[in-house]
Amino acid sequence: MPGREHPGPFSTISAKRLTETAEGSGLRKAVGVLDLTALGVGAVIGTGIFVIIGEAIGDSGPAIVISFLLAGLTCMFSALSYSELASAIPVSGSAYTYAYATLGELIAFIIGWDLILEYGLSVAAVAVGWGGYLKELLDSLFSINFPSEIANPPGEGGSFNAPAVFLVLSMTALLIAGIRESARTNTVMVVIKVAVLLLFIVIGVTAFDSSNFEPFAPNGFTGMVDAAALIFFAYIGFDAVSTASEECKEPSRDMPRAIIGSLAIATTIYIAVAVVTSGLLPYDALKGDTSPLATALDQGAGIGWGADVISFGALIAITSVVLTILYGQTRIFFAMSRDGLLPDFFAKVWERTKTPALITLTVGLLAAAISAFVPLKEIAKLVNIGTLFAFLIVNVGVIVLRRTKPDLERGYRVPFVPVLPLIGAALCIFLMTYLDGQTWIRFGIWMAIGLLVYAGYGYRHSRLREDAAGA
Repeated sequence: MPGREHPGPFSTISAKRLTETAEGSGLRKAVGVLDLTALGVGAVIGTGIFVIIGEAIGDSGPAIVISFLLAGLTCMFSALSYSELASAIPVSGSAYTYAYATLGELIAFIIGWDLILEYGLSVAAVAVGWGGYLKELLDSLFSINFPSEIANPPGEGGSFNAPAVFLVLSMTALLIAGIRESARTNTVMVVIKVAVLLLFIVIGVTAFDSSNFEPFAPNGFTGMVDAAALIFFAYIGFDAVSTASEECKEPSRDMPRAIIGSLAIATTIYIAVAVVTSGLLPYDALKGDTSPLATALDQGAGIGWGADVISFGALIAITSVVLTILYGQTRIFFAMSRDGLLPDFFAKVWERTKTPALITLTVGLLAAAISAFVPLKEIAKLVNIGTLFAFLIVNVGVIVLRRTKPDLERGYRVPFVPVLPLIGAALCIFLMTYLDGQTWIRFGIWMAIGLLVYAGYGYRHSRLREDAAGA
């Protein structure tokens, strides 16, 4: 490998070496293509469709259908790039690992640090939405008035989100119990939430009113793109599939199928739900609603029991998202610790369950604390910019790896390289420009902290550098 004798911040690790390291990780290979696809669908379909649609529709109006399509299209280009890299480098770590193999250690650390932010805040964000649906369902079914003070975070009518904390800690315990148990539980939840959304579509069509689509785009093209930049939150998570590479039985074959398949399924459902929701009520009646689908059925179709079913589906959906996103973050953290860029004691696998228990517990406690006190919308914006940045790096990584390792075996190859990855990268940059200045400032602060951590710890403890010194 170039620069092996004196590896610097931009030295890369070969795909072969990454794969060899992964083979001795101690993680259990227990998931197949169905589990992986369910992991992707589980990570994608959740708060984005059940909650964020109420936040975004105020910007877009009924044109939220186009916003979902734009966000989904942006993801699809990136999904192709993820598929190629996941099939060529079947190692936990997602974009972090791919950057290490293509763009060098410093870029890898930056994107890994970014992913820690993205996944950690994603867990917190979707957990925040869980409390609202739980409160509504308890009130509707059992006339239990769950106090807003302990059901919502500050800024949204409460002071502490107790349901969110409970949810995160419960999923943390399940992940520590084992990958097989987690995957099976997630598959069951995915089946339930997809069935609930299909029921929403079928019921909603019966009360569909096309006049609610006027005006279609009250805030014009800018409103549609603003909504797409926020809705992008609904699509994050399909990349969590790639973090399961080391626990997949046939990663080169199954990874591309699961990544592309889960995104295609989610996008189709999202667009159908957006069309039906917009046809049930005028957009301004849903603006800012934290349980928009339940409201649309209740007020638009007059079906109270349908709203209860939607609330139940939302609880299941959000639970599934927390489980899968939390899983993804622990595996990225695991990969960075194993490479020495973060303390390596975190990379220890608990022999009893074959899971990185210490990392899982640490991440779960931090996510629970954030979900208790931070409002959803501010979290979602910060998650979006982190996700778009990760997708940008993955698209660039495909182009670089094609040039530096053209003969590397790949289970899937992106067609028309470099055109499609460049389009994917450009779309990511385009949506990033529509996020507000405060989001950029917060993201910049997080990246600056990451650079300090790399300079103070990661660079000096890098396994790549230690191995070269001992060679």
